Amino acid sequence: MRLMMRFNLILLLILGVAGLVVSQVAYNFLKNSARRVVMQQAELMMANAQAVRDYTAANVTPALSQSGYHPESVPNFGSIMTFQMLKRKYPQYVYRETAMNARNPEHRPACWEMEAIQWLRDHPDQPELSGERDTASGRVLYLARPIKMEIDCMECHSTPGAAPDALKARWGTENGFGWQEGDPIVGAQIVSVPMTVPVQIASQAYRGLLIYLVVTMVLTMLALDAGVYFFVIRPLEVVSNTANRVSKGEKNVPPLPIKGRDEIAKVNAAFNRMQVSLAKALKMLDTGTN
Repeated sequence: MRLMMRFNLILLLILGVAGLVVSQVAYNFLKNSARRVVMQQAELMMANAQAVRDYTAANVTPALSQSGYHPESVPNFGSIMTFQMLKRKYPQYVYRETAMNARNPEHRPACWEMEAIQWLRDHPDQPELSGERDTASGRVLYLARPIKMEIDCMECHSTPGAAPDALKARWGTENGFGWQEGDPIVGAQIVSVPMTVPVQIASQAYRGLLIYLVVTMVLTMLALDAGVYFFVIRPLEVVSNTANRVSKGEKNVPPLPIKGRDEIAKVNAAFNRMQVSLAKALKMLDTGTN
């Protein structure tokens, strides 16, 4: 097996193992980075929803309260509707406002959402809950923050008798009542996104990284092959060709050039000394024979 082939096999093995390790570490890093980006977007969406709720409670609800019940006066109406508009650009994200005893059936929590609400109720000192969950549609990444009881909520959620007639006419008197003032957390705002989103982001970045790694590996091998050829193999071929000429009895073979102080220069110097010694020995042998 030629020297260059052996060198390339060893180099390919080293670069392959190193590339495999680097690629695995890089993929985990990219996946975690994509997860953080998705969570940051979820936090921005949650902050936007909360801002809409606060604005509705401070400005819209007082303005409409004197003219009867209007869905637009409910804080979660504005946050949900604005998120539906935002969803046109971010279709993978889902925003829900769920409560244990929700008036609208669409706002009743799923099993995993109920567990999140219960955790927030059990940990009132914690501002939010985030993580991954298995759902009916697959694994999701989610961010949940508590919906706390406000005094204004009691008008519509305490008893049917205290609620506006327009509200009861629309939703009935079966659901959404019985809230207690001593119950600080009644539901949760939840932003969720399928885990396929950060995985897809990481996979796209990972494919680009693999291309760069392969290109870098090929260029590195070509550069090293060129260096080995010009600084090792070609000088050794010169030594080999010169040795062949001397072994065939050629005379007046020029000495090998000596450049620098590296190992190749030492080999050339040693070969030149051997060539001179061999020439002297042959001359003495010829003289003794004559």
